[in-house]
Amino acid sequence: MNEASSFAISLLQKCSTITSLRRAQKLHALILTSSTAFTYHKPFLHNNLLSMYAKCGSLFHAHLVFDKMPQRNFISYNSIISAFARFPDSGSYAFGLFSQMRYQYFTPNGATFISLLQSASVARNRYHGLALHCLIIKFGQLFDVQVQTALICLFSNFGDLNSVNRVFENVVVKDEYSWNCIISGYVKNNRMAEGLCLFRKMLRSGAIPTEFTFSMVLNACARLSDNSFGQLAHGQVILTGVFLDLPLQNALVDMYSSCGDTQSALHVFEGIQNPDLVSWNSMMAGYSEKGEGEKAMELFVQLQHCAAQKPDEYTFAALISAIQECPASHYGEPLHAKVIVCGLDKSVFVGSPLISMYFGHGKIESAEGVFRTISKKDVILWTEMISGYSKVEDCENAIRFFYDMWKQGHKIDDFALSSALSACADLATLHQGEMLHSLAIKSGCDSEMAVCASLINSYAKNGDLQAAKLIFSEVKYPDLKCWNSMIGGFSHHGKAEEAIRLFEKILDHSLVPDQVTFISLLSACSHCGLIERGKQLWSYMKEKGVYPGLKHYACMVSLLSRAGLLEEAVEIIHESEFSKNHLVLWRSVLSSAVYNKNLSMGLHAAGKMLELNEQDNATHTLLSNLYASVGSWDGVMDVRKRIRGLKLEKDPGLSWVETVKSLEVFSSGDQSHLRIEEVKAQLQILQGNMILRQDINDI
Repeated sequence: MNEASSFAISLLQKCSTITSLRRAQKLHALILTSSTAFTYHKPFLHNNLLSMYAKCGSLFHAHLVFDKMPQRNFISYNSIISAFARFPDSGSYAFGLFSQMRYQYFTPNGATFISLLQSASVARNRYHGLALHCLIIKFGQLFDVQVQTALICLFSNFGDLNSVNRVFENVVVKDEYSWNCIISGYVKNNRMAEGLCLFRKMLRSGAIPTEFTFSMVLNACARLSDNSFGQLAHGQVILTGVFLDLPLQNALVDMYSSCGDTQSALHVFEGIQNPDLVSWNSMMAGYSEKGEGEKAMELFVQLQHCAAQKPDEYTFAALISAIQECPASHYGEPLHAKVIVCGLDKSVFVGSPLISMYFGHGKIESAEGVFRTISKKDVILWTEMISGYSKVEDCENAIRFFYDMWKQGHKIDDFALSSALSACADLATLHQGEMLHSLAIKSGCDSEMAVCASLINSYAKNGDLQAAKLIFSEVKYPDLKCWNSMIGGFSHHGKAEEAIRLFEKILDHSLVPDQVTFISLLSACSHCGLIERGKQLWSYMKEKGVYPGLKHYACMVSLLSRAGLLEEAVEIIHESEFSKNHLVLWRSVLSSAVYNKNLSMGLHAAGKMLELNEQDNATHTLLSNLYASVGSWDGVMDVRKRIRGLKLEKDPGLSWVETVKSLEVFSSGDQSHLRIEEVKAQLQILQGNMILRQDINDI
């Protein structure tokens, strides 16, 4: 080897870490100026140049060097194949070069197959992957540990965990990289529990986990909300003495936050010397998950004083989610203003929790304003609007937004369908529900548990209990939402015994009934007059630690009031925390007092209601009816005088008529409807038919 070639090769060896294309081209030019450099025909010099360009990410220059090589060896082919295999769009070139290599009678080795396996894995090309597996066996490379590790990664990306296990079992010396690949494969394929079992086996085998191992294990614990295993993994981090770098510290914060252990998360967070924005966001997300809005805001104030970090869209998304329960004017609106100042008001990540917050506080116009501001709307944003309208019982807009979303070509997901179906159920539109059911089947969402539960609820509330029962019977493994929807359907149709029998089946399936379950059961007992059964369920609910909310108390008060047990109903009200701020509980007592002509209990209930809201028209109407039921016409006159003095007006009654093409809304006494003349004409026809039928009957 001459002096010029030696000089060029020494330069390449010293500059093998170059990643700048500009610097690589300068070095290449320097080598070219050595007049005798390229008279050296052995491929070592060109191979180094090729590798250098590959590290710079310039496939064009790497291929140019490869094409001009006077002589190539298997290393040349390995280098160029490795370069193309790194990029997903260049996988076909890598396999083309492999064919060329075979045509030139070069024998592929482990490095060749590792690059090709990486290319097939990234491209998720199962055909290439299986073909490579056969060639690996043919060329005797199956027991190369690095090739086996690459095969494990390949089959993991295909979701073929059976093949992953077979390859892993044949690994003679299982090092930390092999264990990392198989654990990663299970975690990526949502088999977190099995991934954690493999981590235990790894520890027993004597292999030492790396930072990457612990990151995967902590991620699995976070997704499973398995705090105890997460603590075990944290202990292993300390015992093994791995370097606790920032990504690993962030993984620990995220794990504890996801498990609801914000105290441990804060302990780790405070131990980070220079937390990055991921650290801050993970900690805020933890407070958000646990509903600790005040603590999230305190952390945000600290971040504001940190000059090195500026809040991003994920920061605001976590923070706004955390303060959902706080009054909008307290934190929400000032945060919204801050979002605008930071130029993040067009972000869908921030827009979604903002819409949810505004709907949660009944500020529909503000939610609509946020939606209009964002130009690139995704499915999540549309779904948030549909869900929001459904929650505030503006079901017409919920359905309208759903169809607008569909017309604009957005992919329909199970959450959007569930929200739209809930709106159909509340609006009692069977035809719309059937159309959504059809759409769910076409989009492949009809087997999703959330959609099944909403379909059962929609059909049941729209009067088609048989369809609801049929859907429920076709669900192989119904979750609690499906059971609750079916129980609610039976309750809605006054079939209390069927609802109770279904509840007993829930217990047989080892499911734990929740608040929704008991609302449906108590409501069924109330409507069917099952007093003792209702009392038993009330006691059972409390024994099992299910916290009774306003709706539970309303059902129980209604149950006792309808049975004439007004004293017991009042006792229930007084033991609740809602007696001093909710009319609905006392209204049940007053309504039943009217029915039972119990003046003293009725006046007691009316007094409580008027203390809460003197302007409530329904209270005065019921009070007037109470006096009338006992024949106290002076009392009736006094109430009516009070109504006139307060200038109270009765809310007009509304009715909905569903046609094939639209949903028509009518209000009592309204003559301004566009189709009022058609309605009058049809009423006259019906009236004429009724008179004719009466005349025929008289004959």
